[in-house]
Amino acid sequence: MNVQQQSEQRRILIVSHTHRDEAVSATVEAVTTLIGAGVLPVFDAPDREAFSPHLEVEQIGRLSDDVTIDELEAAIVLGGDGTILRAAELLRGSECPIIGVNLGHVGFLAEMESVDLTTTIDRVLRRDYTVEERLTVDVQASHDGVVIAETWALNEASVEKQRRMLEVEIGVDGKPISTFACDGVVLATPTGSTAYAFSAGGPIVWPSVQAMLLVPIAAHALFDRPLVTGTDSELRVRILPENIGPGVLWCDGRRRTELPAGSMVTVRRSDLSVRLGRLTGGVFSDRLVRKFHLPTSGWRGSRRGGEIA
Repeated sequence: MNVQQQSEQRRILIVSHTHRDEAVSATVEAVTTLIGAGVLPVFDAPDREAFSPHLEVEQIGRLSDDVTIDELEAAIVLGGDGTILRAAELLRGSECPIIGVNLGHVGFLAEMESVDLTTTIDRVLRRDYTVEERLTVDVQASHDGVVIAETWALNEASVEKQRRMLEVEIGVDGKPISTFACDGVVLATPTGSTAYAFSAGGPIVWPSVQAMLLVPIAAHALFDRPLVTGTDSELRVRILPENIGPGVLWCDGRRRTELPAGSMVTVRRSDLSVRLGRLTGGVFSDRLVRKFHLPTSGWRGSRRGGEIA
């Protein structure tokens, strides 16, 4: 293949769950199909090594070494939401859309199920998909005025206890709102409203809504209601100096920072988004009902108008 052919070759990233038999089979199928279509499959280094017993790695590009993220046309993700979050981390700051095939449980971020793999690859090869821009947040942790972490999140940043309950102050736009003891506080995006924030009792927010959430976890307080703000706000959680023991900051359950007593975590809207590829035209309500198996008819079945069952 000459230099011009190499420059014109399409490049699609494959991000897969490396420890599940179903994911291994799906990855082999996806790679074989892409190579047959004249497309270069690209893996990040750990995935390329993990799948080397199952694939001819000489036919697979290496992210960063052979192919930059700006050269990628799309990413096909084979796994659950955790694998999609890993892909979002790899592609941070790029225009590359992420198309998820669910091999996990709920798989709320995934577009298609594993039975649709052939259809998914065909649609990606035909560029037959739309792209959703998902809001992300920039996260900063500081202690005694010194920044100890600067990171980001697609779903949420969570300030959590390590052993004992946390004494925290929550605030919005530099103003304190309340102080209480709790197991933690979730600072979420609309995308994350169906993840940790949902488990903590927060509201479900449609992805198109420009908002951020602050959701206390098991707060020992009279006022422990979730807060929903605009994206121009700054959310803040401060671990009080008198707190016994440290807390911990998690971002998307992937990036961890220990927080000494007195630490401050602030969350703001990021200028960078995550691009999710969508192959279906269904509305968010359909995905909500399907993923959570919500009943859409009453327990009385078709009975109406006050009939006694």
